[in-house]
Amino acid sequence: MNVLIYDNEEQIGIAAGNYMCGQVLAKPDSVLGLATGSTPLKPYNHMIKLYKNGSVDFSRVTTFNLDEYCNLDINDANSYHRFMYDNLFSHINIPEENINFLNGNAQNLEQECRDYEAKIKKAGGIDIQLLGIGSNGHIAFNEPSDSFQRWSHVVALKESTIKDNSRFFKSVDEVPTHAITMGIGSIMQAKRILIIALGKNKAKAIKQLIDGHVTPQCPASVLQFHTDVTLMLDRDAASLL
Repeated sequence: MNVLIYDNEEQIGIAAGNYMCGQVLAKPDSVLGLATGSTPLKPYNHMIKLYKNGSVDFSRVTTFNLDEYCNLDINDANSYHRFMYDNLFSHINIPEENINFLNGNAQNLEQECRDYEAKIKKAGGIDIQLLGIGSNGHIAFNEPSDSFQRWSHVVALKESTIKDNSRFFKSVDEVPTHAITMGIGSIMQAKRILIIALGKNKAKAIKQLIDGHVTPQCPASVLQFHTDVTLMLDRDAASLL
């Protein structure tokens, strides 16, 4: 693992945005795995800035998002579909047909998961996967459990995750209780992984990810087995290392 520690979120935003765009510059038809939430906002802002000043072209890029809530309209302000368009896709030149999401409103969610895995495979696999990490060590919506879920699947969200995400909703009661997510196996097949963590509430999970036992009780710990992982941490997130 390549562990990089920064003074603040602004520095990480620039570094991570450069990292993602560097992938596109090296391979213009890159397949990017993308994340949502507050963590990638500044990286996405920097990617937009680089696009607008002519430094990078996304016209041949394909994207796959990690996850989506179940039973939430895609136009809802808190859907991950809406998040990605508001914070990245509407501001760069990526073709609509190259953007892929898991559909949390699909009539057959299990078939939706199988179809998503097939799309990733058909695209040649993910070149670089951007990840955040939950305070309980979850990546995407792979929650602590007794076993690793290999492929895309439906998950009941843990109370801690619902609490973490409630800051985006009017109340905790509005947070969806289920989501559809790439699995640990899906994530581990990415050629490169970039994980960002901000704040002291992530320090314990980061410590476990880097130095702890590999266990499904901390899903991110499985990244110890990946061959190309870069972590970008602020000093609070790195405080227990």
